[in-house]
Amino acid sequence: MTGTVLVVDDIPANLKLLEAKLLNQYFEILTASDGETALEIAEAKQPDIILLDVMLPGMDGFETCQRLKKNPKTNHIPVIMVTALSDSADRVRGLQCGADDFLTKPLNDTALFARVRSLVRLKMLTDALRSHLETNDRMGSLIANEQENWDIESANILLIEDDRPHSEHLQRILAEDNHFCDDCTDGKQALQMLNTSHFDLVMLAMHLDTDDSLRILSQIRSNEKSRNIPVLVLTEEGDETMLAKALDMGVTDYVTRPVDANELKARVRTQIRRRRFQERLREIYEKSLSLAHIDELTGLYNRRYFNNHLETLFKKTREQGGALAVMMVDIDFFKKINDTYGHDGGDVVLKQVASRLQDAIRGYDIVARLGGEEFAMIMPALRPEQAPQAAERLRLSIADTSFTLPDGRSIQVTVSIGLFNQTLQDHDTPDTIMKLADQALYAAKRGGRNRVVGSDALAELTQAPEPTNQPANTAA
Repeated sequence: MTGTVLVVDDIPANLKLLEAKLLNQYFEILTASDGETALEIAEAKQPDIILLDVMLPGMDGFETCQRLKKNPKTNHIPVIMVTALSDSADRVRGLQCGADDFLTKPLNDTALFARVRSLVRLKMLTDALRSHLETNDRMGSLIANEQENWDIESANILLIEDDRPHSEHLQRILAEDNHFCDDCTDGKQALQMLNTSHFDLVMLAMHLDTDDSLRILSQIRSNEKSRNIPVLVLTEEGDETMLAKALDMGVTDYVTRPVDANELKARVRTQIRRRRFQERLREIYEKSLSLAHIDELTGLYNRRYFNNHLETLFKKTREQGGALAVMMVDIDFFKKINDTYGHDGGDVVLKQVASRLQDAIRGYDIVARLGGEEFAMIMPALRPEQAPQAAERLRLSIADTSFTLPDGRSIQVTVSIGLFNQTLQDHDTPDTIMKLADQALYAAKRGGRNRVVGSDALAELTQAPEPTNQPANTAA
């Protein structure tokens, strides 16, 4: 996963150093040397994350961060403040200004890269919801009011800590902001509580005598009921390597012991605000969906929603740069499936194909049923060279495991996939993208089915007649 990073620093050497390090991690880089320029670039280019130095000429980093967070066009962009200041009061001030993190120079590369990746991943998930809402808004649905003053008190927090004095100390701090805190000492108990109660935040000690903290984190992220809950870890000085691993596994924030009460409160408020904002986005998104947007048989989006969402993402990709892949998927010999096993059998295959495609994509991709046995997917931020591998994984998710029909029989089903996997050109439109993906799908059918063809290869393919041989199993 890559993204675009805006680096803001008035010292050219610092800019060059950070730019080189981040480029080496395959991030796209934008730079600014003062706050005003940073505000302009952030609004125009919509980076995925901002590394913001505190000491800037004129408007300092604190004021710059405040203005970023007050602007509805930039308030969703994560900000990491970077400075030589190490006083906890400065960290708290930065967090109160809206920063998502506050890192002290000299920067630890491992922790920095992990934090950037973590925040970019969170932004992509939020952006996916925002994009859906923008699509629905153009279709007359509700849109979230992002300027609402979210309530950040009275949150339900689960604390996983087996050191009783530390646990009691943390609970006293959290109670000062009227939070309700339940505590436990191991992963088994934590999962039981997460499955039966609603929590706004999980706080997890990184060093437990009773359990493996990283294993608990993995269980939280793989559990459907808890995978979207923010996790704040309590770590120790010198734990950079373990912390980096935790961030890559899905931790959303951390605080270092000995815990500063004001810093902990500020970080908790930030996580609660983000959690409630995302819940509100998801609530509005789900309410705004109607049967007009959903395919009744498979539960996937329908053609109408797909076309509108493609227009939304195409516009964003064109304005902000980046990549966009579109895939057309067609079930091979589907008529023979219906003829052989009846329409009930065909419906089961359609629903199982839809489920496998949905399971195989990322959280911010979408898959739709366009009609009949034809499906389509939009995969934002998927570069042209990555798209064929992603399409091949999708093809194998169908071909490698048999399908079970209502009467208990098993059959093999395959799909052909055509994809648009080229860099966007000035003359491209959503219609031309779909046409190229459709042509690639037709080429995959002519080439023997059960294969992937990319639009970048269309010019090289010969127009050979479509093979007439069919597999012995009519569902293949």
